[in-house]
Amino acid sequence: TLSLLRDRSHIDETLRLATEEKSGDYAAALQRLRKIYHSSIKPMEQAYKYNELRQHEISDGEITSKPMVLFLGPWSVGKSSMINYLLGLQDSPYQLYTGAEPTTSEFTVIMHGEKIRSVEGIVMAADSSRSFSPLEKFGQNFLEKLIGIEMPHKLLERVTFVDTPGIIENRKQQERGYPFNDVCQWFIDRADLIFVVFDPTKLDVGLELEMLFRQLKGRESQIRIILNKADNLATQDLMRVYGALFWSLAPLINVTEPPRVYVSSFWPYDYAPDTSRELFKREEISLLEDLNQVIENRLENKIAFIRQHGIRVRIHGLLVDRYVQTFKDKMSFFSDPELVFKEIVDDPDKFYIFKSILAKTNVSKFDLPNRDAYRDFFGINPVTNFKALSAQCSYMGGCLLDKIERAITVELPALLSSINSGKQPGLSSCEATGCGEKPKNRYRKN
Repeated sequence: TLSLLRDRSHIDETLRLATEEKSGDYAAALQRLRKIYHSSIKPMEQAYKYNELRQHEISDGEITSKPMVLFLGPWSVGKSSMINYLLGLQDSPYQLYTGAEPTTSEFTVIMHGEKIRSVEGIVMAADSSRSFSPLEKFGQNFLEKLIGIEMPHKLLERVTFVDTPGIIENRKQQERGYPFNDVCQWFIDRADLIFVVFDPTKLDVGLELEMLFRQLKGRESQIRIILNKADNLATQDLMRVYGALFWSLAPLINVTEPPRVYVSSFWPYDYAPDTSRELFKREEISLLEDLNQVIENRLENKIAFIRQHGIRVRIHGLLVDRYVQTFKDKMSFFSDPELVFKEIVDDPDKFYIFKSILAKTNVSKFDLPNRDAYRDFFGINPVTNFKALSAQCSYMGGCLLDKIERAITVELPALLSSINSGKQPGLSSCEATGCGEKPKNRYRKN
């Protein structure tokens, strides 16, 4: 009968939810990362208006946001039940509503909070300290379909879950009243783990699902496919369904290595009798270990991402400085400043602007931005608005260039090695990585 609840103790064990110290260290390292960013990278970013070259400002919300786990798939495959099971919400007033008909019509963000409460989409988008403020651009209709649930939970201290409306194959975009695919894309780009859930008893791969897999391109390493409700089928049927699923999905996933598939039954009630319980339990533990890996690596990925950002900001500062210097050298008392600068911007190679950056500094040619981007950049920002790097120093604060170089070569690698060796973050030794070395960047660019 359905009243028999399954034992959930292995969930807490596998995710090591009882261990306290991790989140304290994590918070300390995040604070250190925020401090390095604000004191060493952001000043150069603002001085040389980096945001106008690449539309990407890093907000505190983005630095401190937790890993995001996204649940996608057709309607009524058990996405909401799976979240209820992982968080132990069944029979609580805040369990996600589940049923045989399409029940979730909202994007539901389940996150950590001091007390249980729901948060309106408009409130989430208005709060710049959260990482959801960019969702405002999808319009009021969408924000009405966005809801947040906050609750105190050990797992939610480390990760945020996003439940999505089920894919309904015969539904047109305009019927939803907001750009469903664009919203999905926004979440897909930011998710650290993407669970695509299927029900083995109804495997129809139609247009909306095809569209979804097209959007998952480039995020293959984050995708995990879940064949849920597997205890509804006899083992032999399950093998046939597994084959059929791959047959349907093969044209949609163009990678050499197929995504990992988990076959189990993710809901609070006991497995159906006479089914492969041992297999299902092992599969479930593998999936939880996968989730744990994402939680463990998140901080390293964040540090690598901020460091990569710092490298780009430094190159931008060096380039603007070269343009400023070249302009000053070329100017004479009788020159027309506009004509002089137009000549420099139209043909920077004539003045060795990009080549001199490569020659004098340890910059890779693959990291250099596009020359045309600077024509547009200086179209909006006159060169006379910028000071040379040598003038960007203060008695108390030091020089912008020294600070950003120290962050890239010393402080961020030191923070990375302090995490990897389990030391307290904040130590500025960098023997483990060798200060000048580039830490391996496992962050995948969105």
